[in-house]
Amino acid sequence: MSRGRALTLAAVLLALAACGRREALQPAAGEALPVPPATARVQPTVDELLTPTATERPARSEEVLRRSEERPDDRFNLPPQG
Repeated sequence: MSRGRALTLAAVLLALAACGRREALQPAAGEALPVPPATARVQPTVDELLTPTATERPARSEEVLRRSEERPDDRFNLPPQG
């Protein structure tokens, strides 16, 4: 088998593996959702369990440092003893 054919075959197999059918996630047949948190009033749905909260995925700060600035004196920034 030539190298070109092997690469073509690998590319085709990779493309076929990547085009799987997508559908909503559900628990496996006969399985239930995980136990709800102790403070939850109702069982969270699959979508609620898969959606990250603000603490799990915090927003990025858009503040960009545009120029170097002198840092203010810090009385706790002491050299190590030794």
